[in-house]
Amino acid sequence: MPEHLTLEQRKAAFERTASKPRVIICAGTGCMAGGSMIIYERFKSVLDQRGLKVIISLESEAGDYALVESGCQGFCQMGPLVTIKPQGILYTKVQPSDVEEIVDTTLIEGKNVERLLYSMPGSGKPIAQKDDIPFYKLQQRLMLGLCGNIDVNNLNEYIRHEGYFQARRAVLQMTDEGICNEISASGLRGRGGGGFPTGRKWDLTRQNHSDQKYVICNGDEGDPGAFMDRCVMEGNPHAVLEGMIIAAMAVNASQGYIYVRMEYPLAVRRLKRAIKQAREAGILGKNIFGSPKSFDINIKEGAGAFVCGEESALIASIEGKRGMPTVKPPFPAQKGLYGKPTAINNVETLATVPLILRMGAKEYAKLGTDTAKGTKTFALTGHVANTGLIEVPFGATLREIVSEIGGGVINDAGELVGVDFKAVQIGGPSGGCLTKDELDVPLDYDNLQKVGAMVGSGGLVVMNQNTCMVQIARFFMQFTQNESCGKCVVCREGTRQMLALLDDIIEGRATEETLPLLEELAHMVKMGSLCGLGKTAPNPVLSTLQYFRDEYIAHVVQKRCPAGVCEALATYRIIAEKCKGCSLCARKCPVDAIHGEIKKPFVIDAEKCVKCGACISNCKFNAIVKGGAI
Repeated sequence: MPEHLTLEQRKAAFERTASKPRVIICAGTGCMAGGSMIIYERFKSVLDQRGLKVIISLESEAGDYALVESGCQGFCQMGPLVTIKPQGILYTKVQPSDVEEIVDTTLIEGKNVERLLYSMPGSGKPIAQKDDIPFYKLQQRLMLGLCGNIDVNNLNEYIRHEGYFQARRAVLQMTDEGICNEISASGLRGRGGGGFPTGRKWDLTRQNHSDQKYVICNGDEGDPGAFMDRCVMEGNPHAVLEGMIIAAMAVNASQGYIYVRMEYPLAVRRLKRAIKQAREAGILGKNIFGSPKSFDINIKEGAGAFVCGEESALIASIEGKRGMPTVKPPFPAQKGLYGKPTAINNVETLATVPLILRMGAKEYAKLGTDTAKGTKTFALTGHVANTGLIEVPFGATLREIVSEIGGGVINDAGELVGVDFKAVQIGGPSGGCLTKDELDVPLDYDNLQKVGAMVGSGGLVVMNQNTCMVQIARFFMQFTQNESCGKCVVCREGTRQMLALLDDIIEGRATEETLPLLEELAHMVKMGSLCGLGKTAPNPVLSTLQYFRDEYIAHVVQKRCPAGVCEALATYRIIAEKCKGCSLCARKCPVDAIHGEIKKPFVIDAEKCVKCGACISNCKFNAIVKGGAI
């Protein structure tokens, strides 16, 4: 389309092709890893073979079907995903070999390919409509509404859904103070973990006068198991850009940066394309929307240091320095990038801003709780039937998320039988554990803080009863110890010593002094660290000690792992009822720790056993088990 067209003209011109039947291929990172782009190319080939004209660019009106490359559709457990519109059919776990059947059965004959439809675990009944699947039906996908539904490569499709209309309004019609007031009235708080009121942060930056100001989008998402920001940058990059434009008008900035870790190459590629398209359309650059104002955005790729998610370390990295936190004050709103006032928000926060202006602050504030307005995205992973990217209003409970949207807790084999919920690690390395007692606690900033956890960026790792909580604490401590920038002695050495104590516990070397020392050290690291990484690094340890102290005691005092996970504390035993007395286990044991009589149950000498597992792997009757108790 010509560059000089207005938003209304672009929207009207695009409407003529937007109504065409669509085949939407999920091209988020997860589905792409499963071969979705091969499926995309296969659809082009098969449709062409059937004599059906395919619309690829979505700019042409001539064609039978539009083939769309979308961002993440959320239901990662069931990928690769293909959505057929206008019917609203979702096909799951699609393979290239399925494409011909989809084209012939659904696109040509108008019938469903039932074997590719999602079926509820246990029921076996297929569900054709995407919106009827509990995973989607029980969510409230506002910020994620366009992710997975629009062509991620097409600026005009974003405009068709009212994209950039609010940015233009902010540039041409609203005052800087008016924007700040509207965002404050909405109750929007930072979605990156801190939960600081966004409108207040912008207003503080606005009030600090300078010849140059900056807006930074923090896309340095580093929490294990978290992928919310990545999916937004991949699936709806223009929403991030629009949020940054609005933020720039609120604080009077003329330059923006998106800081993205280099492990997100797809997000970087799509953001760069979106920036180029916006510049060509006069939405970014000089005289945006035909006004005297200018605002442009550049991308800075980070090397993947977790500490660079902290705003002062992130600023140092953009400036070409080593990413290390600094003492506050001054805060970035006062003295940020290159010493100038700077507003920093994470991806989800900025992508929510256009939605708020479109809905109106009062309407948006009706969602959520009294202290946490709106919706929050979570990356739901772990021992749960339906993993993926979800969005729910603040105030939703863990029970609703795990049991209803997530489909329930599964065992290590992926089955919904013989296992129960144990805990959820929320907020990543900075968060804490929630147990059965917190299943019905409304999730928001204040409620989670009361129970020793935090919303964080939105990671939700579900764990079943076969999970060792000491191992979980050690996993997150290993991560934070590796990611410590080393500037603070108390963080650098404290996390190292905490990790060593956890190693002692799981390897059977711990004494009765270990737990009190671990707890004392955790509190010291929490109080004495400079930045958020160190201050929150002990949270997984402290929360697991609070809720699962008996499990720690079993490791230390009884020298056993109740979950049977810690190899050094594992015990091997022979189930007498299953043992046939064949002696194969005794013959394979390298240390002669198994003895008995032929055709009678054999016995393992626990003191001699070196826990090599040879007996288990050679037993033909599954009579030998490894567990946490003698």
